[in-house]
Amino acid sequence: MTMPHERTRAVVQTYDFLVELSRDATLPERVRRAARFLLRHFPTKHDVLLAGKIEEQAETLPLGALGPVFSSATEFKRTRSIDH
Repeated sequence: MTMPHERTRAVVQTYDFLVELSRDATLPERVRRAARFLLRHFPTKHDVLLAGKIEEQAETLPLGALGPVFSSATEFKRTRSIDH
């Protein structure tokens, strides 16, 4: 199962990859154009991290069993310690 921080990292890295493709003059114009087209509505790192923060804060509300889709970080962060 994909964790929210893994999904966040994948989306952020995909954005960076699309930017790289859109600027690579060695690629065919149709590939660069397709990358620019996809970037038009693709979330930026800021968008994804903000969505993660909102979703994490919403966990404290009585909204049911839905967990967050995104995380406010691209790496796993432990929210509480586990004592045995």
